[in-house]
Amino acid sequence: MNINIDKDQENIRLDIFIESKIQELSRSRIKALIDERMILVNNKIQKPSYKTKENDLIEITIPELKEISAKPENIQLDIVYEDKDIIVINKPKGLVTHPAPGSEDGTLVNALMYHCKDLSGIGGSLRPGIVHRIDKNTTGLLVVAKNDIAHHDLAKQISEKTAKRFYKAIVIGNFSEDEGIINKPIGRNSKDRKKMAIAVDGRDAITHWKVLERFGRFTLLELELKTGRTHQIRVHLSHIKHGIIGDDVYGPDVKISVNLQGQALHAYKLVLKHPVSKEEMTFLAEEPQEFKKLLDYVRKNHK
Repeated sequence: MNINIDKDQENIRLDIFIESKIQELSRSRIKALIDERMILVNNKIQKPSYKTKENDLIEITIPELKEISAKPENIQLDIVYEDKDIIVINKPKGLVTHPAPGSEDGTLVNALMYHCKDLSGIGGSLRPGIVHRIDKNTTGLLVVAKNDIAHHDLAKQISEKTAKRFYKAIVIGNFSEDEGIINKPIGRNSKDRKKMAIAVDGRDAITHWKVLERFGRFTLLELELKTGRTHQIRVHLSHIKHGIIGDDVYGPDVKISVNLQGQALHAYKLVLKHPVSKEEMTFLAEEPQEFKKLLDYVRKNHK
């Protein structure tokens, strides 16, 4: 669907304008379509707050929605902390965060629905309680909201960057400096919609990195997310030529004598304020065995 902006349609927020034209689309759905490059203005991604201009061409592609629903499943969870407002999970590798076409069951949401009587409804029927996500083949800490008050507060902490998320990664190559910041916008890859890429018209993305240990050919990094874009750490590290070992999408083609199932990336520390008590809380999750085996291997063979 293409819409040409006339003079009398100028200076209207992009999401509000589209909502007025296609009433079955909610504001959140419009934002999601923008993130997925399904809504373009003059063949470029614009923010939902973009103000329309005369002669703008808005191209809207609405993919067919497949009806799926989340059902409780008895899947074991590694629970780091739980109370009546939040639950903190140490997610294993291979577990998808929420149902989606192609991954309709066996997800963290299915497990949470079995374990918890109540979850925040803000994320919708397929993402109850989900405040932030971790990639399928990334391990580590993830906080889930059990009610809407907790969800609003946690989402605000993440948006305002007062909640802190730290990762460890084993990457290719060495670094001349001890720490730095990668500040490059990320958007959908124009040639492969399943992938993300550094994109001039993408969304702001900032990752802070710090060297924890050097192994000559490899490096152990600590990474802090300042924003939370899809595949952010993986894309940023690939961009600076220090891709994560085991990442078969963005990582380097490196032969390692350790059988990896996915990238060596682990969300090991989460710092936030409890949404009700306001107490500052720090959660830690030990690296999984596969990560430790790779770390031992590079320590012994690449010093």
